[in-house]
Amino acid sequence: MSDKKGYLVFDIGTGNARVAVVSVNGEVLVIERGDIQYETESLYPDSRYFSPQRLWDQVVGLAKRALSKASHIEIIGITSTSQRQGIVLLDDNGDPFLGLPNIDNRGREWELSIPDRAQLFRITGRLPSALFSGLKLYGLKQRQPDLFERVHQFTSISEWVLYQLNGTVVYEPSQATETLLYDVGNNEWSPYLCDVFDVPFSLLPQVKESGTVLGTIAEETRRRIGIEQSIPVIVGGGDTQLAVKSTGAKAGDIVIVSGTTTPIVQISDHFETSAEQSYWTNTHSEKGQWLFETNPGITGLNYQKLKSIFYQNDSYETMDAEISEIKGDNACVSALGSYVSSDKNALAKGGFIFETPISPNLKRAHFVCAALKEIAFSVKWNYDFLTKQQKDLKIWGCGGGFQSRFLIQFMANLLNQPIHVKEGFEHASIAGAAVICNEALNLNQETATSLSFYEPEGNNIEFALFEEWKQTQHFFAELKNKAAVPSC
Repeated sequence: MSDKKGYLVFDIGTGNARVAVVSVNGEVLVIERGDIQYETESLYPDSRYFSPQRLWDQVVGLAKRALSKASHIEIIGITSTSQRQGIVLLDDNGDPFLGLPNIDNRGREWELSIPDRAQLFRITGRLPSALFSGLKLYGLKQRQPDLFERVHQFTSISEWVLYQLNGTVVYEPSQATETLLYDVGNNEWSPYLCDVFDVPFSLLPQVKESGTVLGTIAEETRRRIGIEQSIPVIVGGGDTQLAVKSTGAKAGDIVIVSGTTTPIVQISDHFETSAEQSYWTNTHSEKGQWLFETNPGITGLNYQKLKSIFYQNDSYETMDAEISEIKGDNACVSALGSYVSSDKNALAKGGFIFETPISPNLKRAHFVCAALKEIAFSVKWNYDFLTKQQKDLKIWGCGGGFQSRFLIQFMANLLNQPIHVKEGFEHASIAGAAVICNEALNLNQETATSLSFYEPEGNNIEFALFEEWKQTQHFFAELKNKAAVPSC
């Protein structure tokens, strides 16, 4: 038997599914990934869905490949994390029949029809938005009642993975936060909210805390994946919460998670909601803690798409080197997404602004550099809303977006605060899953402790660029408004 132990972690993101083998000290040893296949439902202006069976077959294949490459590791536990706001619907036979990801906005048409919005915000820590699964279900019931009638239970995507592994349907609190059906302050389902969204209370599974051992992996699944012995199945949580967990941040600290979106969160040991409704309040995977969150929306996904266009066969190091050569050159400014939480996932006009005729000095690096600056600018905008000029806050950075050293440094300059980045930051949700599993199995195992510090460089050019970027945002917002006005 191997003397090195580890965990198998399923991580279902927005763009792709990943299965990783991670050691008990948080070192990611193997990752296998594949793109998730989404389809569009024509009955709604903006909807996406996926086949749970197709996705499960895909991740089983990823798990088998990951385990074959880590045959020297003794797997002692298995867990899952996923995109937040996504759900999987189960029928009365227990068969998962429909997956609705976080990018499914089938409830958008009914957002403004939800009553008692102020009361709803006090209970859930957020306003009703198509992003959240309560409105996905509401939209499903309005336009596809036959499908809604098939729903016997539903759960988050990460807990659906646990169901496939163990056969038990549960909902973890940090994921339940995203349903609009959960009383975030009291950490329990709300019959009142179920009435608001016309969702039968009977559809809601039991709540299980992150780190709960559900039991052991089902024998048939164990054999199919290729795990040699029976192992515990452990409740994980939302990908943002597990990423925050990986940093070791304490109450009062700020964590910036640069992924598909860029959550900016402050950890709190007490529940409260924003009086100005300028941030969300989420349940943390750490019991007795909450996260206050602002989120610019789709940021990292734009960054990844631009990298695939301009740097498909090049490394992050090559891209960063080219950006460093032009970083002081603001020849290109981007507006690629919303930077206010309530607008997240909203359809918008956007693009790049540069001088014409096109300069011969305009390079591919200008476009990616503009997108990275936009991530930093949108973080600055949301950070100011969240912190309200609080001083001496410790800031942590994690997530794949921070593979660009330029981004981290530009962000530190813009925030005028040092940013702490822990070893393993690029796979923060998976590293956080290892922490959760260690706690569940009472393993006093230290995870990575190596830190990098990015100190502000002390110049003011970023602030001038920030003002120019805001003007670009206003330009595209006005363009969208003009396009929406019918001509005579």
